[in-house]
Amino acid sequence: MNRENVTHQLIGKKAFVTGSATGIGRAIALESARRGADVVVHSHRDDDSVRSVVAEIEALGRKSVAVVADFRSPDQIDRAANRALEFLGGIDLLVNNAGITFNRSFDEITSEQFDVLFNVNIRAPFFLTRKIALDMKTRSYGVICNIASIHALEGAPEHSLYAATKGALVAWTRSLAIELAPHGIRVNAVAPGAVVVDSYKTAMPEFDEDELAANIPAGMVGKPEDVAQVVAFVLSDDARYILGQTLVVDGGTTAWMSFHDGFRRPSQGRFGLEYMNLL
Repeated sequence: MNRENVTHQLIGKKAFVTGSATGIGRAIALESARRGADVVVHSHRDDDSVRSVVAEIEALGRKSVAVVADFRSPDQIDRAANRALEFLGGIDLLVNNAGITFNRSFDEITSEQFDVLFNVNIRAPFFLTRKIALDMKTRSYGVICNIASIHALEGAPEHSLYAATKGALVAWTRSLAIELAPHGIRVNAVAPGAVVVDSYKTAMPEFDEDELAANIPAGMVGKPEDVAQVVAFVLSDDARYILGQTLVVDGGTTAWMSFHDGFRRPSQGRFGLEYMNLL
């Protein structure tokens, strides 16, 4: 497919991307606009970052507005959905990107932290989607993309609670896709691996991108745009035969058998000789 066709994939579509003031969500909102969609962006606070995304989308000749909502609150989730529907006059594309990344030892997690993470990472997309899917059903068309994580697929220390929310998102994606398919609505998820966003350096002042890249088969750490390109494809009608799937965008991280630490070197062992008659 040539680039000209790609840049017109979403012309005439109306999109709502949650958690789109920064990072992966911002990249998804901007890529959707580049491909022709009008986009409602969302943040949990009203600041320059969310306003700048709106300005960039408008500079591309697309309609945009910022919706500010704290997804810990059911009332604010509902108001955000209503505002997005009102501004766009209906929603074709929904990207549930808003979420909290959280790491804490299993035996240190409080019940309050548990509630916040599940409320934002799974309860909010569940009820936001239910509201917007009602509008999609009236037109027998819609695409929903949930942003999961490779933590839903692989284990890591201090991520049991976060992984639980993302695992729930993957399972929900699969089941919801079957339920909504008869209404012309496709549901999929995208699971990013290591992607450099501003919060990396805030949470880890000593973060070394080169050191992390050395442990990724692709030899590099992902950028938000790497995820946005895949999400934009999933949202387009070019992906019409894909539903209920979780597409992994991780530079080969989950494909690698991690106990085999020499993925860049030839193996010194020779297995199966007696079975393959190569002695």
